[in-house]
Amino acid sequence: MTGFAVAVWVDGHLSMLDQRVLPHEVISRNYYSAEETAQGIKDMVVRGAPAIGCAAAFGVAVEAFRIAKQGVPASWPAAMAPGLKLLEESRPTAVNLRWALERMRPLLTTTPPEEVPQRLLDEAQAILREDHEACMQIGRHGARVLPDTGERPITIMTHCNAGALATGGVYGTALGVVRGAVDLGRKVRVIACETRPFLQGARLTAWELLQDGIATTLITDNMAAHLMSRGVIDCVIVGSDRVAANGDAANKIGTLGHAICARRYDIPFLVAAPISTIDLQAADGSHIPIEERPASEVTHLGGKRIAAPDVAVHNPAFDVTPAELITWFVSEKGVIAEPTREKISALISS
Repeated sequence: MTGFAVAVWVDGHLSMLDQRVLPHEVISRNYYSAEETAQGIKDMVVRGAPAIGCAAAFGVAVEAFRIAKQGVPASWPAAMAPGLKLLEESRPTAVNLRWALERMRPLLTTTPPEEVPQRLLDEAQAILREDHEACMQIGRHGARVLPDTGERPITIMTHCNAGALATGGVYGTALGVVRGAVDLGRKVRVIACETRPFLQGARLTAWELLQDGIATTLITDNMAAHLMSRGVIDCVIVGSDRVAANGDAANKIGTLGHAICARRYDIPFLVAAPISTIDLQAADGSHIPIEERPASEVTHLGGKRIAAPDVAVHNPAFDVTPAELITWFVSEKGVIAEPTREKISALISS
């Protein structure tokens, strides 16, 4: 399986694969501070909730090494506070970002001052390794609940990119389930929605699946309902940037419509995400913040304006799928059918 250096430590700095220019160019960019890392996250050089979490963790480490070059500070928490704030505010919906920062923050006070930078880097590397293993487990668990299509290849529809590019660079979450099915010997065909306005499906999902030789067909987002109505789709698998305590799941804008349509045509709808994506502080989907992205993402395509001049634009990056529309929630700890608050709580505790 193809792996990607989505966010990795190289020669004393953070290197991130620039996903804005894929699939036409494969370029990595270097980051030497929390401020630079936060801007890279905000500009979507890296995207996908688990990948953002990994990048943020390395952003903390690179900031500590930057500060240490000027001498060990009197207070690491005080010295790191501005950078941590920038990282935390870079993307509001992906809860993995906050989860990663909260995992790094205690090390500022529990580590001997001169060892803080290296200890933070060690923790960031651990987060990356754990992400790799979590994705492998998600793939294995999810593949086992896919519908049985006999000798016929199973056709799986995806929305956005929840693959290796959206995680630590290996397997992925939603696409991890696809890869898990392939590993079990199943014949798989993927229908990738283009995912307007940022085109993650067209640019990223199709590209990374083709790297692995997985048959992939690209469609525009508004073709999905037609294909479901014709019986072409066997199941829908998506990732999530934040799952509320009751099982409501936020994912790329357009996911909700696919979930409603899947329910209408009795098509299994799977959400695949690591435990770190669950936010117990959000009682339900109404408590999940929805990021508003720049209007230019809608009005322009490839740098060229396609919309009428001066038209008003609304560009929410995510929507929330209610738990009752989710057939299976897949995590590294296992799978739950029709998630509820009680089932989510039991899964976390397992």
